[in-house]
Amino acid sequence: MKAFLEAVLPFVWAFLIGGILCVVAQILIDKTALSPARILVAYVVAGVFLGAVGLYKPLVDLAGAGATVPLTGFGYLISTGVKKAVEEKGFLGAFTGALTSAAGGIAASLVFAYVACLIFPGKPKD
Repeated sequence: MKAFLEAVLPFVWAFLIGGILCVVAQILIDKTALSPARILVAYVVAGVFLGAVGLYKPLVDLAGAGATVPLTGFGYLISTGVKKAVEEKGFLGAFTGALTSAAGGIAASLVFAYVACLIFPGKPKD
């Protein structure tokens, strides 16, 4: 039973933390006048800020993909990339760190989106 709980608990934490992040975003969409685009930007900025001050790392350690897949995780990725690049390259790293840390994910999303466009061509609206 203990082995089962140890195997399942990371999935439970990922589901709970990721779900909470999504619920908060949905409440903001439903109850405020903020546009979804502004909420998405706020999530990225929150991830950058929380990552920069070291508060997001424990959440990533606890929830794994539940904390790294939402947009706050993208902000966290940017902040860790900038920190690392500044340590390695100095001031120039502040400009290159975000691009190099997120390049793989961004490239993958572009390739997958292009493949999806080839498989499922769009239709003009009437």
